[in-house]
Amino acid sequence: MNKPSSRRKSLIPVASGEPKPATGSAPENTSGQDNPASATITVTAVEVKELTDQEQSLRLQLERRVERAFLEAGQALMELRDRRLYRSTHRTFEGEQRDFVRSAKKGAIAKTCISV
Repeated sequence: MNKPSSRRKSLIPVASGEPKPATGSAPENTSGQDNPASATITVTAVEVKELTDQEQSLRLQLERRVERAFLEAGQALMELRDRRLYRSTHRTFEGEQRDFVRSAKKGAIAKTCISV
């Protein structure tokens, strides 16, 4: 079995002339072992700020709006299918939905690009 190539830290020169490890580079295995399965990895914890009461309330309101929108969309889809309201343009409900999703994707992408 071939031995995997060793990884080296990227070095960034600093004004003092001393090389400094690149930010975000993986910590080096300093345990003296060649087995990567037993390497020690250091993970830095990031503090996440809790939501304020106002933010929590807004989050719940927005999540409820999304839930209602999904429910309403599902009901509309069932009615389109059950009443066969796609038949003037498509032979099957699945074909109509495939075309609808394609055009909706294009519209969503265009709106996203415009708003950014």
